[in-house]
Amino acid sequence: MPSRITFLVVAAAALFPTSSSQQPAGAPAAPQPRGFYISCGSAKDLQAGSIKWVRDEGFTAVGNASTIDKPDLLPVLATLRFFPDATARKYCYELPVVKGTRYLVRTTYFYGGFDGGKDPPVFDQIIDGTRWSAVNTTDNYRRGMSTYFEMVAEGQGRSMSVCLARRPETASSPFISALEVIDLDDSMYNTTDYERYAMSTVARSRFGSKGEIVSYPDDQYNRYWAPFADANPAVESHSSISPDDFWNQPPAKALKAGVTTSRGKNLTVRWPPAELPAATYYVALYFQDPRTASAYSWRVFDVAVNGQQFFRGLNASAAGVMVYSNMMQLSGKTEILLTPNATSPVGPLINAGEIYQIVPLGGKTATRDVVAMGDLARSLKNPPPDWAGDPCLPPQLSWTGVVCSPGSPVRVLSLDLKNHGLSGSLPDSIGNLTGMQTINLSGNKLSGSIPDLGGMRTLTVLHLDGNQFSGTIKPSMETLINLKELYLNNNNLTGKIPDGLENKPGLDLRTEGNKFE
Repeated sequence: MPSRITFLVVAAAALFPTSSSQQPAGAPAAPQPRGFYISCGSAKDLQAGSIKWVRDEGFTAVGNASTIDKPDLLPVLATLRFFPDATARKYCYELPVVKGTRYLVRTTYFYGGFDGGKDPPVFDQIIDGTRWSAVNTTDNYRRGMSTYFEMVAEGQGRSMSVCLARRPETASSPFISALEVIDLDDSMYNTTDYERYAMSTVARSRFGSKGEIVSYPDDQYNRYWAPFADANPAVESHSSISPDDFWNQPPAKALKAGVTTSRGKNLTVRWPPAELPAATYYVALYFQDPRTASAYSWRVFDVAVNGQQFFRGLNASAAGVMVYSNMMQLSGKTEILLTPNATSPVGPLINAGEIYQIVPLGGKTATRDVVAMGDLARSLKNPPPDWAGDPCLPPQLSWTGVVCSPGSPVRVLSLDLKNHGLSGSLPDSIGNLTGMQTINLSGNKLSGSIPDLGGMRTLTVLHLDGNQFSGTIKPSMETLINLKELYLNNNNLTGKIPDGLENKPGLDLRTEGNKFE
């Protein structure tokens, strides 16, 4: 799998729209972009620029809130949630989504010395079971900056999880300042196979510009368009620009400037500034002739990236055009070369660009297992702190007590929470875990009836002893042909033990301490 990089880094003061990006006085307020804007660790909802941020209550059940006491700090960066429990394998936020809908996921981190340390910890971030990247904000924090990461991903089910996890070198508690999950239009970034991949943002820039980051309300999806200026001449646009005329709907303000050169000359743009690890990338480039629309406001040129032909005979008119490559191999420094057509009346230009690293998804847990394990987590009053997100993925970061299979789809094979202090009950859907081989829930305070487990044909071990289960043993228990150990002793079970269990050859059956007939 390709190595990960630090994606987008900006100063804390520029992270969220400033007054210059807000609606003019007296103008109708733009509707808030669809999605979730979560201020982690905040005790109340708050307004930052044009966006209303909500508390993280209800999105995560673990971690502690902390505040950062620094002057002139943006409100969204003034609180965070940290996760001190080193026994948990991961710490997850879960948000409701629509399967097949595309989302922009943004995580923001500002350490602020909340734990009294000098440097922030390094840890991993995970989305829907795929290890996304390492979070190392040390260099930015030393410069007084915050860090954000972005990923474009599709909803794989009814919920999306964004999790943090410790690494071997993690020295203190992982933390997070803000989390955004923003709905994207179906037409945007739609050439990627999101059943197999997600896309991590490397850069999103408006060329020939200086100063502020362009975001909402200029960009209705609250994407951040950072200024990028080099030694090439800059030019301002004088023509009307409509985002709907472009694939991916870039905001008009991101295309209002560009870099160009004289007629007949090649234009070279070295962007993004950072070197790229050898990997596969999605590259989108935006062009728009800045002159007032007329029969003469056009220019034709060829586009190449690192010596590879990207597009031949591009006509950048006043209406504008976007060209892209969705699976481009890149490494090291990136150079965009625009070569003009001999008849073009003016030199080439470029207005904006986006580049994303293609991230292979880390596998898929069977949907029925994800749903059943989620039901089980909600039925327990005190599940382990890492029982959120994908129960099996990434590998080595499955839920506490859960063992899963390799391959695809991944299945839950074993559940062992013996003497774990659990209370609550078992949901009926636990019977849908048809790959399960062993269950050990001995020595807890579980109550209610034992669900129908007749579908668990691979089950060999079922230890439910030392709980407070009541009711009768379901007759379907007799159909578990591979069952070798059935411990039901020391509960409050009643009725008759099915003959097929009492007389089953090779079954270690323990039933004492109940109220059987």
